[in-house]
Amino acid sequence: MKEILICIEEALEQYSARQTDTPIRTVLPFGEGNSSIVMPSAAPLLGAMGLKYVTVVPSNAGRGKKVIQGVVCLADMETGEPLALLEGSYLTKLRTGALSGVATDHLARRDAKTLGIIGTGEQADGLCAAVFAVRDIETVYLFNRTAGKAARFAEKIAAETGKRVVICTNPGTVVKASDILVTATSSLEPVFTALLKHGTHVNAVGSFRPDMQELPSSAIRSASKVVVECAEAALAEAGDLCIPIRDGHFSPDDLHGELGLIISGRLSGRESEEEITVFKSVGLAIADVVVAKHLYDKALAAGIGTAIDLT
Repeated sequence: MKEILICIEEALEQYSARQTDTPIRTVLPFGEGNSSIVMPSAAPLLGAMGLKYVTVVPSNAGRGKKVIQGVVCLADMETGEPLALLEGSYLTKLRTGALSGVATDHLARRDAKTLGIIGTGEQADGLCAAVFAVRDIETVYLFNRTAGKAARFAEKIAAETGKRVVICTNPGTVVKASDILVTATSSLEPVFTALLKHGTHVNAVGSFRPDMQELPSSAIRSASKVVVECAEAALAEAGDLCIPIRDGHFSPDDLHGELGLIISGRLSGRESEEEITVFKSVGLAIADVVVAKHLYDKALAAGIGTAIDLT
């Protein structure tokens, strides 16, 4: 995870310096509440170019299948030749976690000891790993609408890390107990109503369409700093921002800025122990492509993978 965090910092810094070509992703709805997402990007200075195609099918959970599935295709920056095809759901979990890990490193209090997670689905594992990599977390508070999922995830985290894990019966308890709060659900409506305490940092991961509002508008309104990967994409796609803007609780001018500008030092990160900070993540193709290139290079060095002749 620490290697992936470095990749993500480089990708975001390059993006916010306008050194990549990363258009807003295309979201194609299909079926009942499903989405297919196309995300291309090229980063010449990082030698990475590619495309992620991913589908999000919430009902797959009831079929025993992954909710997020897809592939990442890498191409050579000089010749345009296809280099590799990588399974996309695991890579998405890595990069989603790492994006919040980088945001946590720059925006959460240094003495943060408690992590709260609302939503213990596929992304929660990577999110935990990334936060653990940048903060000395002692206790994890969990809430999931399905108690069995929360219990299984709690057992996994406790067994793998030895950390204290507390399963909560309502999301408000998680919010009140957390120095760092992560929301990672597919909910269309806010997943908690409790007010954020001073000093909290929030990583909001789940909402990726304008009609999905995972955070209550009060959370956005109370934040000292709202940070995103890509301002254009977040203001167009994230219901966590679009809905408060529509209702007059937030303005695009209130956005603190992009995480890449904080990484480069051009924008401030956390400036006081009392600030409430929010990182609203919608995903960014350059993050996927740079992480994929890192994994591809490691695979080549290790002689791992299946070679396919396309000529």
